[in-house]
Amino acid sequence: MLGIFDFFLIPTLVQLASYTKEFKTNLSIAFPIMLGQLGHILVALADNLMVGQLGAAQLAAVSLGNSLVFIALSLGIGFSFAITPLVAEADGAGSITKGRLHFHHGVIMCGINGLLLFLLLLIAKPILYHLNQPEEVVVLAIPYLEIVALSMIPLMIFQAFKQFADGLSQTKHAMYATLLANVVNVIFNYLLIYGVWIFPRLEVEGAAWGTLISRFFMLFLLVFMLKRIKPFQPYFHWGSKEHIKWSEFVILFRLGFPTALQMFFEVGVFTFAIFLSGILGTNAQAANQIALNLASMTFMIAVGLGVTATIRVGNQKGKSDFINLRRIAISIFLQVFIIEAVFAVGFILLKDALPPLYIDNMEVIFMASQLLVVAALFQLSDGIQVTILGALRGLQDVNIPTLICFVAYWIIGFPVMWYLGKADQLGAEGIWVGLLAGLTASAVMLYFRFNYLSKKLIKAHSN
Repeated sequence: MLGIFDFFLIPTLVQLASYTKEFKTNLSIAFPIMLGQLGHILVALADNLMVGQLGAAQLAAVSLGNSLVFIALSLGIGFSFAITPLVAEADGAGSITKGRLHFHHGVIMCGINGLLLFLLLLIAKPILYHLNQPEEVVVLAIPYLEIVALSMIPLMIFQAFKQFADGLSQTKHAMYATLLANVVNVIFNYLLIYGVWIFPRLEVEGAAWGTLISRFFMLFLLVFMLKRIKPFQPYFHWGSKEHIKWSEFVILFRLGFPTALQMFFEVGVFTFAIFLSGILGTNAQAANQIALNLASMTFMIAVGLGVTATIRVGNQKGKSDFINLRRIAISIFLQVFIIEAVFAVGFILLKDALPPLYIDNMEVIFMASQLLVVAALFQLSDGIQVTILGALRGLQDVNIPTLICFVAYWIIGFPVMWYLGKADQLGAEGIWVGLLAGLTASAVMLYFRFNYLSKKLIKAHSN
């Protein structure tokens, strides 16, 4: 049996082949998820590219407004992630009844979460006035936040249907819906940001309206597609009120709440990176947004493989095949490391060419290019930690990983970010060094956890 960090050691050809033969299957599941997740980031990219043409203050306003949205989004998506391992395990065990129960209760849970997150964002918006941010940026960010907050409702319901489909290893339908929604977003962004044809010139608010319209479109399209596909039809048989079981909500909550906290801890520390950048000035905040947006796009590749780990590990758990569960999981860890290493090299080589695509401001461009060097390094750790989290989620192990995430990001990463991010230290680069420290600590500790659990399950099952 291979030991800790065995996928970084030099394996025999037989051992290596046992991992690499899974790469094709991993990608066949992950690729639509990657494109779908990338689609969500492309919404932000379209907003950034179009709003960036208006100036640094407008770009910083979108960054600041989205900082609160991302926190809310992390909580909502974290809860929705509980649906996938439960549906995957039911599918592995061949139980449509259990899968249907998880799906229906997940939709109800996500719908309620969407409404609560919308209200929470409206209540929280005055916080922006007390974060020591540039006044001109806050004034632009408030109306943007108000509109985007409403999109939490359709987005959370969309997540429920998406995670259900992912649990059945049917990942392409959400991808189609997301990519088409991006086309809708770009069209309405263009019309409403710049005031084209009969549409008013709304600038930053126009980007928010484009996001809202595209997310309603995305939800309706996905539901329309799934209801008309034969393998999904048994799951769309909605029962009477007796069909609702509080025990199902308890199961979803026990998995969803810790997962939401995991995402909250990570997104929270990235959000503080935005706030700390804002303290350094508008240009630093704009540079941080550029680097963060680029890093987020490559991170979506890892997210796709992380969801794949949840699906495949959940399937193997349903079959009680723990030897293959471990082998498949490690194949995903190895695959994501290779992919992120390629992106890391690309970031370093293109660090001076990418930032000018966003904005025509030499100071912002220079600062962003420096941040991309650090981003190139930390995405290796980021990719590994998100796939290991996915594998642990497939095992329905969420409590200890939540504690690990808190320690890694807030006990290790945040103090480094806070100290080195000061103007008299490393400034914006210091903030990202702190992010690197937190992500690396998370990756190391999470692998120890997976290594321990997977070996324990194999040993228990063999006795």
